[in-house]
Amino acid sequence: MTPPADDESPVDDGTPADEADDPPSDDPPDSDASPDDSPADTTPTGESAGDDAPVSDSREDVRSSDAPTADALSGDSPAETTPATSEQGRPAAPADEQPSQSLDIEEYTTDHRSLSASVQLIWALRALVGVAIISAVAAFLLQRFDVPFSYVGIGALGLAIVALVWVHLRHRIWTYRVREDALFLERGVVTRVNTVVPYVRIQHVDTQRGPLERAFGLSTLVVYTAGSRGADVSIPGLTTHEATDLQQRVKDLAIETEGGDAL
Repeated sequence: MTPPADDESPVDDGTPADEADDPPSDDPPDSDASPDDSPADTTPTGESAGDDAPVSDSREDVRSSDAPTADALSGDSPAETTPATSEQGRPAAPADEQPSQSLDIEEYTTDHRSLSASVQLIWALRALVGVAIISAVAAFLLQRFDVPFSYVGIGALGLAIVALVWVHLRHRIWTYRVREDALFLERGVVTRVNTVVPYVRIQHVDTQRGPLERAFGLSTLVVYTAGSRGADVSIPGLTTHEATDLQQRVKDLAIETEGGDAL
């Protein structure tokens, strides 16, 4: 018996027979098919997505890296600063390292200085007024004792000469000097008085001008010191320029000695 030919034998391609026999349908899928038959949507939505799915921090990290931090906004974060420079272009030294500008003491010191010659006129007028008052009182008292008036005149003339000599000597002896540590005064005709006023004890310095001093263009420098009452000293017979200059010298030296405390 002859075996069937090879081309007529069924070929097994792994496809079920019923599927192989049915031709593919060109009809579109039934729109009325139940949604339950379609594959389930696995994408999480709504609250379930927030509860079950892990939160991605990538965008938040990018935004947080680009946004300025609170420390940067508040100014607490270290900032790159440019060192201050002086006018010559060199870096300026810190405030606590700036060199202190101290006074040149030698420029403020002086040699022995005398008073203005015009002060002798003021002293002479005061002395002559005193002599006149004394002579008037003496004449009134001597009239009761029948003393000749000529004696009173001679006595008044002698007192006037002594007063004028005293005025000249007083002006000749009266000197002052601005030293590095103190103000030095030398005065006195009968009793010589040397006064040293340390700058550390000076509280303030004033200038005064009485009627006679204004008439002759003079001033008096008054130095107030710390201590007992009556410890203040005066320098009379100064011109207006000399008084202003001496007041500034003494004030600056006192401030320099006290380390910057103003008078």
